[in-house]
Amino acid sequence: MSSETKRQEILDAYRFRHAAKAFDPERKIPAEEFDFILETGRLSPSSIGLEPWKFVVVQNPELREKIREVSWGAQGQLPTASHFVVILARRDVRYDSPSLAKHMLEVKGYPQELVDRMTGEFYKSFQEQDFDLRDERSLFDWSSKQTYIVLGNMMTAAAEIGIDSCPIEGFHRVKLDAVLEEAGLLEDGAYSASVMVAFGYRAKEPRPQTRRTMEDVVRWV
Repeated sequence: MSSETKRQEILDAYRFRHAAKAFDPERKIPAEEFDFILETGRLSPSSIGLEPWKFVVVQNPELREKIREVSWGAQGQLPTASHFVVILARRDVRYDSPSLAKHMLEVKGYPQELVDRMTGEFYKSFQEQDFDLRDERSLFDWSSKQTYIVLGNMMTAAAEIGIDSCPIEGFHRVKLDAVLEEAGLLEDGAYSASVMVAFGYRAKEPRPQTRRTMEDVVRWV
């Protein structure tokens, strides 16, 4: 396949994608295709390679209803989506947190000496000096930013194989966390809800896509 053909396929997927407000409830995404979507999320990049996320695939109707009650932006999607995902962001991501060191040792495979140096010097300076991440909320917001890389990659991957999606921020975070905590999904407060996304097949054709012009968006210097 030529580069031109591949570029056109990718752009066609972006033009196909829209934020579906409701889905065809009779159509379900095949397991292998949804596994592919999840894999693109798992393989996504993150700041300092921390992967501060977890994907909760909510298929249980009772739990979906509890989420719907605290999510004004998911009223049409929760009852109709083939698959519904709550993307969690990790809360304990400070430079000296045990979870960060554990990730560097067990996932990244760094030697203890390097982990000690990076968490004690480099990451401390990065968080406190470069990005001013000094309190619990700013650290959670930094962690949440990483989940939006996942979100974009999963929606694009879905569009590439003809599956619709909708990103959702319309929820009460404290109340949603309470629902998820009651269901035992936040690992004793290690995670909190960042963003949600619904997947399925559109119930109707959307209105034509509109975007700002390239000249308005891009500035070359």
